[in-house]
Amino acid sequence: MNAPTVRERMLRVREEAIVDAVNHLLVDKGYDLMTVDEVAAAVGIAKASLYKHFPSKEALAAAAMVRTLQRAQAFLAQLALQDLGAAARLKAVVRWIMQMQYDGAMPSLPSENSTLRSVLTGDRAYVQLLMEVSEVLGGWIEQAQRDGDIDRRLPPDVVLFTLYARACDPVLPILKAGGQYEREQVFEWLLGTCFDGLAGPRQG
Repeated sequence: MNAPTVRERMLRVREEAIVDAVNHLLVDKGYDLMTVDEVAAAVGIAKASLYKHFPSKEALAAAAMVRTLQRAQAFLAQLALQDLGAAARLKAVVRWIMQMQYDGAMPSLPSENSTLRSVLTGDRAYVQLLMEVSEVLGGWIEQAQRDGDIDRRLPPDVVLFTLYARACDPVLPILKAGGQYEREQVFEWLLGTCFDGLAGPRQG
């Protein structure tokens, strides 16, 4: 395979910058309020130049969400190589999600009535990646249930969607904005409420 030309490398770098800008705008404003003009301005290029890379606002959003899932898939692959139990892997995934959200790198998953949701359900790359990530997580959830670390009475998909919800949990940004608690302490508390619930240890 021939090495990419200088022009191809430049185009790739520009596309990465565009997707970065879209990612930040999705985090800050959401899909419905984000505009193509804002994306072009953030990258420092003309809108006509942006359209040479991505033909529509929908394509921009899909590219950002696909990259997020690619990062998630790579993180899961690293976890799979580590000598960890299923529950520990799931907790590591939730911590990673919270770190991404805390750092402003995690676009919220679209709600049922979101325009972005209808766009993504028609994007083959996004749907395929989401299915692959969900399959890995689903396997770990079922193993954690067999190990007794997650309630076996819960359907695995209920657990899965509960974990996915951490990507758009409003508690984390509220606590971050308050500035009252340390980052890692917030992660520990939210991990605890996610996996152990709100009930404390019973008094003897």
